[in-house]
Amino acid sequence: MYKWIGLAAGYYFFGFIGGFICYLIGSSIDRAQNYGLGGINPLGTGHRQAVFIETVFVLMGKLAKADGHISKDEVSHVEQFIKKMGMSAEHRTEAISQFKRGSVTDFDIDPVLDQFMSVCGNTLNLKQVLLMYLIVMALADGKLDPSEKALLEKIALRLGYNNTEFNQLLNMVLNQSHFAQGKTDSISALEDAYKALGVTEDNSDQQIKRAYRKLISQYHPDKLIGQGLPEDMIAVATEQAKEIQVAYDLIKKHREQNKH
Repeated sequence: MYKWIGLAAGYYFFGFIGGFICYLIGSSIDRAQNYGLGGINPLGTGHRQAVFIETVFVLMGKLAKADGHISKDEVSHVEQFIKKMGMSAEHRTEAISQFKRGSVTDFDIDPVLDQFMSVCGNTLNLKQVLLMYLIVMALADGKLDPSEKALLEKIALRLGYNNTEFNQLLNMVLNQSHFAQGKTDSISALEDAYKALGVTEDNSDQQIKRAYRKLISQYHPDKLIGQGLPEDMIAVATEQAKEIQVAYDLIKKHREQNKH
């Protein structure tokens, strides 16, 4: 920002050379604001990425231990989650460390959530992606334990979701998972597809299309990276978008067939 202010002011008062010099000075100010002594802006993308990774895996650890023990399915899910992301060795080590930290009995997640909201609280998509990751984690063993749901509700509330919004998202993510690997052959596939988009058969084609576009937009790679989602984690968000796409295509195909 300051480089353009410097360019305009310098050119106005001192001509071309003055504008160029002020542009360089402004660029230096911008860099100083964007990067601290450690090379990462405390309010910038790099810091948000670090906070996001910490929050995801700490809360995953807390969720895994919510019912009193960590199951093999939950450990396997975290391992597959890390593998699916193709995380760098540094990120992988950090992720495992944070998961173990969160799984310690009586670990207090409030400071972690406070930090997340302070750094990422104004990014709606990051909050939604975080909650989506945690719901998928909670469902890793095929069921949602009451203690896990209670913890998810607490987290969702801190992220700004009321119970109705949380339950809708929970239902959507649960049904989106039915379309993993493009599967559409279950008896209830069409019913699941409507639930995956958060719509009903009574909604118009236009309403369903808007719901679909909104969901796809929330998982758009460029938007998520811009808001601070680590590139390692884009693959998981993209997979979620594919499940939404499959669900929408099924609804669209069914409706087109019924028009003929």
